[in-house]
Amino acid sequence: MERIETGDRVSFYFTLSLTDGTRVEGTEVGEPWQVVVGDGSLPAGLDRCLLGLAEGEHGQFFIAAPDAFGEQTEDAREVLPRAQFPTDVELIPGMAFGFTLPDGSEVMGQILAVAESGVEVDFSHPLAGHDLVFDVNIVAVAHQK
Repeated sequence: MERIETGDRVSFYFTLSLTDGTRVEGTEVGEPWQVVVGDGSLPAGLDRCLLGLAEGEHGQFFIAAPDAFGEQTEDAREVLPRAQFPTDVELIPGMAFGFTLPDGSEVMGQILAVAESGVEVDFSHPLAGHDLVFDVNIVAVAHQK
């Protein structure tokens, strides 16, 4: 039985939920997700949960916020000039807003407060500060060595 190691390509079904049971994300039947364990595509805490599992196995894991998407921090908040936002868009606290960085990449932020002088935006990951439950069913494991 092939056990998952760092660097393996793994195909699996998963559900990611908040600790109150609210489903956040997951795969659909017939469409497993594929990752290379340890390549940075998953938060480190989720990667560690996959290690040692084998094809056909199921696991359910509690992931504390620091090991999932981190904690929310004041460093991720920024006040941007209102002039940087389109005038035809009503900015509402709580809404998600996409930003294009100077290098052309996209990043999401959540509007926290709106004033004439500026807009406070939180650039934390939407799941930052949340403990999570990771439920996983391993479909296939391919060693990359």
